[in-house]
Amino acid sequence: MNEGGYAGDIPPREAWRILEHDERAVLVDVRTPAEWSYVGVPDLSPLSKRPVFVPWALYPAMQINPNFTADVAAAGVEPDQTVLFLCRSGVRSRSAAIALTASGFPTCYNIAKGFEGDPDGRRHRGTVSGWKVDGLPWVQG
Repeated sequence: MNEGGYAGDIPPREAWRILEHDERAVLVDVRTPAEWSYVGVPDLSPLSKRPVFVPWALYPAMQINPNFTADVAAAGVEPDQTVLFLCRSGVRSRSAAIALTASGFPTCYNIAKGFEGDPDGRRHRGTVSGWKVDGLPWVQG
């Protein structure tokens, strides 16, 4: 565990490699249902896997999901698995990695830059960095 209280930040392509080589590794997408539907989701089917969808913050007020850890466990994620967290830009997923690590899941990573990455000069996401820009598989909601 790094000084931040979780295993650390990794780029999207490294997350893909972990998912590819660790059969028990799991990706937890912590965005909101609206983001999953309208922006798209990681497509892990080439790895014969599926993402786990558990929102970190609850729309529309965006308060932290008080049942987050229980929801992740209810989705079948176990403490001995490598857990990779993904959000829009890497902020919510970092908080989720810290929280789940504190709850007894020792190998939690944040996927840095998230699904859509940093905003570009026009304040649009999905053009500078992140899962989509790295060319990793994804599908529209």
